[in-house]
Amino acid sequence: MPNNIRVRFAPSPTGPLHIGGVRTALYNYLFAKKAGGKMILRIEDTDQTRFVPGAEQYIMESLAWCGIQFDEGIAEGGAYGPYRQSERQSNYAAYSDQLIQSGNAYYAFDTAEELDELRKLAEADKKTFIYNAETRKTLRNSLNMNDNEVKKHLEEGTPYVVRFMIPENTSISMNDLIRGSMTVKSETLDDKVLFKSDGMPTYHLANIVDDHLMEISHVIRGEEWLPSLPLHVLLYEAFGWEKPQFAHLPLLLKPDGNGKLSKRDGDRLGFPVFPLQWKDPKTGETSSGYRENGYYPEAMVNMLALLGWNPGSDQELFSMDELIEAFSLERVGKSGSKFDPEKTKWFNHQYLIRKTDEELAAEWLVWLKTFKNLDITANQATKIVSLVKERAQFVHELWDEAYFFIEAPESYDEKVVKKRWKADSPEQMETLATLIETVEDFTAGPIDEKIKSWITENELSMGGIMNALRLLLVGAAKGPHLGDIMEVIGREASLKRIRNGIKTLESNN
Repeated sequence: MPNNIRVRFAPSPTGPLHIGGVRTALYNYLFAKKAGGKMILRIEDTDQTRFVPGAEQYIMESLAWCGIQFDEGIAEGGAYGPYRQSERQSNYAAYSDQLIQSGNAYYAFDTAEELDELRKLAEADKKTFIYNAETRKTLRNSLNMNDNEVKKHLEEGTPYVVRFMIPENTSISMNDLIRGSMTVKSETLDDKVLFKSDGMPTYHLANIVDDHLMEISHVIRGEEWLPSLPLHVLLYEAFGWEKPQFAHLPLLLKPDGNGKLSKRDGDRLGFPVFPLQWKDPKTGETSSGYRENGYYPEAMVNMLALLGWNPGSDQELFSMDELIEAFSLERVGKSGSKFDPEKTKWFNHQYLIRKTDEELAAEWLVWLKTFKNLDITANQATKIVSLVKERAQFVHELWDEAYFFIEAPESYDEKVVKKRWKADSPEQMETLATLIETVEDFTAGPIDEKIKSWITENELSMGGIMNALRLLLVGAAKGPHLGDIMEVIGREASLKRIRNGIKTLESNN
C-alpha cells in the first residue's frame, strides 16, 4: 500500500456524535495508521440551518476520549486547511461555475412552490416527481433559456440553484473496496443541487471539492452515503480529477430487529448511543453517554471495532495498537451488525478486571469520595477491590459488591434471617466470637482455619455456621470469603458486628 494514504472523518455539527459515527472515525483511523498515512478531521458545516452550538466541540472531545487522534484538523492545523467548510466558502463558487462552463451543470430558477406543485401532481398520478433528464427539458432552468434570459435572471438576483446534469442513458460503473463492482443506470438518478444563490454549496459539491483539494486517497464512510456514490463518481469525472477509492461501511443495527440503531432504541432499551453525555442546547434534554455511564473508552472502542470487522481469529480483546496491526478493509463485512448492549458490558468487565488492583483502587477511591463522601486508605481499597472486582462490570458497581467492608450492617435481610438464623444460632455465634478473639495472626488463612476446625471438632453444620456468621458480618447472603472480610475490617470490627447482630436478631425474634 502506498505511503500517501490520506483519509478523513467529516462530521456535521448538527448534534451529538452517534457511536456509528465513532466507528466510522475508528475504521478510518485504523486504516490510516496501519498504512502509515494521515488522518484528517474536517467539520462539514455548510448547512447553517442545522448547526447546533457545542456540537463541534462535542465531536472533538468524544473522539479524543476514544483515543482517535488526528494529524490534521481544526485543533491540529495542517497544510490543507482551513478544516471547517464554512471557512472555505469562497472556494466553491468557482467550481460550480466550472461545471456550468463545461456543460455538466446548469442554473435552475424553479421556486420551491412550483416544485411542490409538481410533486403533488405526480403523487396524484401515483408517481414520484424527479428532476432529471426527462423533466428538466420543461422546467425553468438555463437549459431552456437563451443566454440573455439567464443573464437577466442572475443580474436581477432571481433565486436559483445550480444542478448537476446527470448524463442521459448512461451506465455508471463504480467500485467499492467492501462491496465490489456496481453499476447504476443514470435514469434512476436526479439532478442534485450543488450550489445555491446564497453562496453556499450543498454537501455533494463541498465534499467532492474538499476531498480533492485535501488529496484524500480513500473515502471510508457509512452505508447511508452509498446512494450518493454515482453522483460523486460523475462529479470526479466531470472535473477531470482522479477519484479516491471508496469504502462504504455496514450499518449498526438495532439489538432487537432490523433497522439502523437510533437514540430511541437506546432510550427504549436502556443503553447509551453517544460516547459522551449530551445536553441539547435547544430543548435542554440530556442524553446519556458511555463515559458518564462508567465505560472505559478502550472497551467501547474494542466493542465497536468488532461490529462490522472480523479479525479472522477468536481473539476478542484488542488494544488500539493491536487493532491497527490487525485491521483491514478486506475483513469488513457488507451486512449490518446488531448492537449488543450486554456484550458491551462484558467488554467493560474484561478491561476492569485486567487493571491492577492498585489502578482500580485509585479509581474507586475517587468514586467513593465523589459519590459517597467517604475516605478509606489506598491499602484498604486495594485489598477490597482485589476481592470483589470479578463481580463488577463498572467501577460504580464495586460499591454494591463491597459496601459492607466499610459500613457495618444496620439491618438484616429478612429472607436470609428466616432461612439461616436458628434457635441455637445466638449461642453458637457467641462461642465463635470468643474463638475469633484468640486468633493470633488475624489474616484470612488463620481465621478460616480456626473457624473450620472448631466446626469440624464440634460436628456442626459447616453451611449453617458460615451462613449465620455471614449474616452477622454482612447483613445479607453475599460477599467473598468470610476470612477475607474479617481480615479487611479487622478483629475489633468483626467482633462488634457479630455481637451487635446477635443482640439485634434476638430482640427481633
